[in-house]
Amino acid sequence: MKGRLILTLGGSRSGKSEFAEKIAGLLGERVVYIATAAVLDGEMAERVRLHRARRPLTWETVEEEKNILDVLERGREGDVFLIDCAAVWITNLLLDRDLPRPGAGWGEKEVYITEQLNSLADAVKKGVHLVIVSSEAGMGIVPEHPFGRLFRDVLGKANQLLAAKADRVFFVVAGLPLELKSLSEVMLKDR
Repeated sequence: MKGRLILTLGGSRSGKSEFAEKIAGLLGERVVYIATAAVLDGEMAERVRLHRARRPLTWETVEEEKNILDVLERGREGDVFLIDCAAVWITNLLLDRDLPRPGAGWGEKEVYITEQLNSLADAVKKGVHLVIVSSEAGMGIVPEHPFGRLFRDVLGKANQLLAAKADRVFFVVAGLPLELKSLSEVMLKDR
């Protein structure tokens, strides 16, 4: 059995996480929520508390900032993994001075991130379902600083890669999901 990959995109506070949580709850009985954000201050701790409070108690939460693939390796056929959020995960990978090796340049980091994304998307071949939340960062102004532009570009390419591999893609605006790609489109394309 092949699992499904569902991508949920949106801006900040768009409702994308809540929507992704509803999808994850419908896909399977065992849901593993992979939280990628580091809790570095009180404001982030409060965000985490609110996220946890709205999730079912039966869901497992794994806090993992970088090694998502290691968490997915523990999955079994039919498990659902909700990754919140790919944009934060990519930021963590970009900022880690030791990935993919100490002293790696931005180009090497981008290649490494692309490899990680491809491996992540391939996890559905083992029969696990992936629901991935990511931010849409390319609809605003051009960032003033070089790292901001690099992040926007890498995230934009990452979202495109995930969307191309996804069975379904949703864009959430003001709490309302708009389906951009459905399973039927994938099936028709493969004919």
